[in-house]
Amino acid sequence: MNSFLESSIKLFEYHKELGERTFEQLSEEQLLWQANKESNSIAMIVKHLSGNMLSRWTNFLSEDGEKTWRDREGEFESTIKTREELLNHWESGWSCLLTTLKSLKNEDLEKVVYIRNQGHTVVEAVTRQLAHYPLHVGQILFIGKMLKGKEWHSPSIPKGGSAEFNKEKFSKEKEKRHFTDK
Repeated sequence: MNSFLESSIKLFEYHKELGERTFEQLSEEQLLWQANKESNSIAMIVKHLSGNMLSRWTNFLSEDGEKTWRDREGEFESTIKTREELLNHWESGWSCLLTTLKSLKNEDLEKVVYIRNQGHTVVEAVTRQLAHYPLHVGQILFIGKMLKGKEWHSPSIPKGGSAEFNKEKFSKEKEKRHFTDK
């Protein structure tokens, strides 16, 4: 597999894991919490990510990435009521994305795909989502950290933990970084 695809898959998997480590720390009520009527809950963000992923990555090479069946506006309505529903949305979106990426071949990278009738190479389409999905995962982590306060356990390097983290990393031989490493 092409190094761009391998690297992209690892980055997506890393961000998926960050979200999951956040979900584990939160109650069902916290997953559904909204700061105000105009803000998004974690559940709403998950529904949006899933809707986007299913739309973009279903029949990726042959259909426009903005499917007629997608209800983007509905993704921001508070319809998820349980942790199980949230996790089902989360898994269906990520599964569609990762299965599609793992099926791509080197010769697919310069093919043109369409999103809202605008052409992108496969590399551009993947890169576009590498910018989009981590933004929303960051929102999920931010909300989680706000809700947990001092009880928050960082899913990456914890605040105040850089020196210890670096000490451990620099005590080893140089190695190729894997994005699932902190």
